[in-house]
This record gives sequence, structure tokens and C-alpha cells, in this order.
Amino acid sequence: MKISLKSLTLFALLFVLVLGVSAQDATPEPTAPYCTPEIAAEMRAAGTFIPIISKGFQHQFWLAVREGARQAADDCGVQITFEGPENESMVDRQMDMLQTALDRNPAAVIFAAVDSQAAIPLLERAQEAGIPVIAFDSGVDSDIPLTTAATDNVAAAALAADRMAELIGGEGEVAVIAHDQTSRTGIDRVNGFVGRMEEAYPDITIVDVQYGGGDQLRSTDLARAIILAHPNLKGFFGANEGSIIGVLNAVTELDAADQLVVIGYDSGAQQIEAIRSGLEDGAVQQNPIGIGYRSVEAAVMALRGEEIPTTIDTGFIWADATTIDTPEVQAVLYE
Repeated sequence: MKISLKSLTLFALLFVLVLGVSAQDATPEPTAPYCTPEIAAEMRAAGTFIPIISKGFQHQFWLAVREGARQAADDCGVQITFEGPENESMVDRQMDMLQTALDRNPAAVIFAAVDSQAAIPLLERAQEAGIPVIAFDSGVDSDIPLTTAATDNVAAAALAADRMAELIGGEGEVAVIAHDQTSRTGIDRVNGFVGRMEEAYPDITIVDVQYGGGDQLRSTDLARAIILAHPNLKGFFGANEGSIIGVLNAVTELDAADQLVVIGYDSGAQQIEAIRSGLEDGAVQQNPIGIGYRSVEAAVMALRGEEIPTTIDTGFIWADATTIDTPEVQAVLYE
């Protein structure tokens, strides 16, 4: 699988490390990377090895995260591996990968949990061995990770709800396809979207929330069934790349584009084209390169005894047909 990423100038790299837009459209200032040539030389001399265990590889999002991690590994002088299960429902497979990584006695481990609780016994083993744990994208229900580099998924999904409400006129039926009910991202995105609707838009009814495991075909089937079951449906939110592609497929098959407002999460070539064409009304864009970069950077900081925050907010930004080609959005897109 080949990923097409924008070339990173120094400015772009600094920008994507912290780019974020809240529901109030507040963008933080960029900060410089932590690793200097001297730190990189120190890490190389120590032969620092850091395995990275992702949630999966079936989406271009993870390849963008890997690109950011590789850039940080080069800048920081560390060796990394980056792997994940074939899909984001394979909890046992991910645990095997984490077990194998710990057996290699790494300097640190970086981990994105498919299941926010299943990995805790293995992470306890890492803690007992003095191996720093850095979480990314999807954290665990434990304080073992020293930090989690991730999008504020509750706030990002709340922004999606606000945009949905605006586009459907503040009333009507909407539905959600999400990836899972076990990972932190799956839980937070659904809670952020549903919670915001319930809090701020009493005339909007969420008629169904379904989980497609991030699989495009399964999500297509679920979205098709929801559209057919709810002829008055006005809006559809897909909570990750696989989910929203499933929604787009169903909308296209049923010729329902004129009926539905469609809002997504993440990017990828199909979703980018759908936004440009008007099939999709907009999407929340994460900062996958920044997630990968900041995770490795945090691991190096931990190994050097530096204080790191308990969370690293890597930011998000809204993209629609009017903004998809702006420099700010282009900096975080992946194909």
C-alpha cells in the first residue's frame, strides 16, 4: 500500500506538530521539535530501540502516523519498528505483537490500543521492567502510559455535531457509523458527537449508532440498512476513515446525496475527492504525522528523564469544499 504525503519543509513540520482547531476555532502557536543533534547522537550511541504497536494498517491514516514516527526517529537518533494487526478488531493479534515487542527488552514502547483494557497486564509487565510506555491515538484505561499523544476526540466529534446541526437546520434525524466500542477513539468520538447533540440540539434525533469495525464493506452494509430504514434521515456521521467511506458508498449506491448531509473524520483519497465534489459536506481532520512524531519525541524525553505532560493534544481542523485546498488543511491531509 502506497501513501502519498505532502513534502515536509521545516515550517510544515513545526506546523503539523501542534496544529489544532477547537470548536471555537482557536489555533495554538507551533513549537520547535525537542530533539537536537546532540540528543540524537546520545540516543544513537545508546542503540535506542523503540517498537511502535499500532491499531492496524488497513487505513492510510496509520501510514501517515508511521511517516511522522519515522521522521522523529531520524531526528532523534532512535531505531523504531512500526506494526499493527490486519484490522482494528484483532485484539489477540495485537496482544501477541505487544508481547513480542516487550520480549526484545526495548528502551521504551509506544502503543495504540485496540481495546482500552486488554493490554493492561502486558503494560504492567513493562512498568515492572522499567520500560516507559507512551500511548498514541487511542489510550488505555490505566495510568501506566506516561502520556498519550492524540486528538481530543470528544471535542473534535462535538465540532462535527455542530457542523451537522448547522447544515441540517437544527432539526431532523441523523445517524452514526463508528469503528468500535472498545477503543478510546471509538468511545470518545461517539460520546462527543451524541453528547453535543443531546446538550445543544434538542430538535435533532440520533436514530441509530452502529459499529462497522472500521471495515469499509461492513460499514457500507450498515449505512445502507440505516438509510433504507429511515426515509426521513437528514444527516450521517462516519467516525473514522473506514466508517465514512462505507457511508459514502451507501449514499452513492442509493442515490441519496441530495437527501443527506454527510460528515466524516480523517482523510484519504476517496474522502478528499468526496469533499471536493460535494458528496461529503466536510470532515474533521486529525494530525496523523504529528501524532507519530510527538509519540517518538515523548519516548525520547521520557528516556532522558524529562517531564512530559500526561496528554499531548495533537490538534484537529475542519475541512470542507471551501478549505480543503488551503495550506492549513493541506498540511495534515494524507491520501
